[in-house]
Amino acid sequence: MKRKTIVCFGDSNTWGYSAATGQRFDEDTRWTGLLSERLGSEYRIVEEGLSGRTSVCDDPLFEGLQGISYIYPCLLSHSPLELVIIMLGTNDTKERFGLTSYNIAQGIVRLAVKAKGIAAGADGRAPEVLVVAPPPIRNPYIDTNVGPAMGSHCDKKSGELAAHLQTLLAGTGIHFANAGERIAMNEIDYMHLDEEGHRQMSVFMQEQAMRVLNEADR
Repeated sequence: MKRKTIVCFGDSNTWGYSAATGQRFDEDTRWTGLLSERLGSEYRIVEEGLSGRTSVCDDPLFEGLQGISYIYPCLLSHSPLELVIIMLGTNDTKERFGLTSYNIAQGIVRLAVKAKGIAAGADGRAPEVLVVAPPPIRNPYIDTNVGPAMGSHCDKKSGELAAHLQTLLAGTGIHFANAGERIAMNEIDYMHLDEEGHRQMSVFMQEQAMRVLNEADR
């Protein structure tokens, strides 16, 4: 049986960073691993999470985090694909990038449009692309250990992101979902998923992936 490949392209919340330990959640805890279990043997889930990843910003402090420069080789290396799930935007809120929430959405859409134009699907077609707005950063983050690195107003920009993404993606043929409608970040640094958040995300992603793939088959 030929399995269908889904690439999950994201940041530390796709990689599986645990704010409680500073380490990575194991495969049985990460939402990507749980998603693989939920979808079963018919699907292959590719984890492409990287802590600190941005959509289009070139980070002056760390190299190789710019999603726009990696998406092309990434998708081709895992082809043929059925679906690419992009969940980014949390790191783009960092004060040092100087972006508004609208600018962040523009960058994510630019990345998604690029992904949609890559012939990484079966028979040289483009794969389906699903953009997921991550759960917003919550206000107390500034008083935690991530506050100094993130800077000010990240929660405000993060909270505005989903509405801008939905507007900008309309009519592009790129699918959209808002994880913040059902899932919240942890109560440690307020910008990462905890164990329960990963479980909820796996359920949400299964629903959204099946919606997208079913629509594509019509």
